[in-house]
Amino acid sequence: MKTNKVAFITGGNRGLGLETARELGKQGIQVVLGVRDLAKGQKALAELRGEGISADAIRCDVVNTADHQAVYDYFDKKFGKLDILVNNAGIMVQTESALSGALGPAHTSGASVAALRETFEVNFFAPVALTQTLLPLIRKAPEGRIVNLSSVLGSLGLHSDPTSPIYNAKSLAYDSSKTALNSFTVHLAHELRDTKIKVNSAHPGWVKTEMGGEDAPIEVSEGGKTSAQLALLPADGPTGGFFHLGQPLPW
Repeated sequence: MKTNKVAFITGGNRGLGLETARELGKQGIQVVLGVRDLAKGQKALAELRGEGISADAIRCDVVNTADHQAVYDYFDKKFGKLDILVNNAGIMVQTESALSGALGPAHTSGASVAALRETFEVNFFAPVALTQTLLPLIRKAPEGRIVNLSSVLGSLGLHSDPTSPIYNAKSLAYDSSKTALNSFTVHLAHELRDTKIKVNSAHPGWVKTEMGGEDAPIEVSEGGKTSAQLALLPADGPTGGFFHLGQPLPW
């Protein structure tokens, strides 16, 4: 089932990005992985192509704006449009003052400002800048989709609720970067509300990735489902929302 849609997934050579590419590729979508290391990208491509998925990889270090322009040029020349952008790449900078375990106590007063800057550079400023660069191509698609990979840890509502399961899981740099990314989702969706482009934030769940750790309850194979669902929303689907497997989450 081949379609004429093309998707770009940042951080696409492993973990959630690779699973998102797999989910979309199974729907006949041409997937392009944005990778910092092309050798690792080729390994991921071999895996996807071995499953019959049409895939390619291009270099994209999300903090490098020159790479953003190169990505634009690639899609403009080869496809003349971009149907789906999944802003998947992200980091969690672990410091002693940030987290003392996956659900450990918070040390916000001692959070590293350097870690905050590094985290926001990758998790917030980079996806904003890349989206701005690629938006003209997304506008050329019949029904563009933008998916920002967020986290339930970006929910201020849940963080401020003592009965919430994430109440004690506080890491200022990572959490606030995802809150900011959610704000970008809301603002961009508002700007594009009269177009056919939909913009949403995805919480993948607590997944067994390098970032999520081995204690996470969700297998990697399930981790790309929410992003893929939002990338494949029908014309009457939501925009400007925050979701996990179709269920809305509190901001």
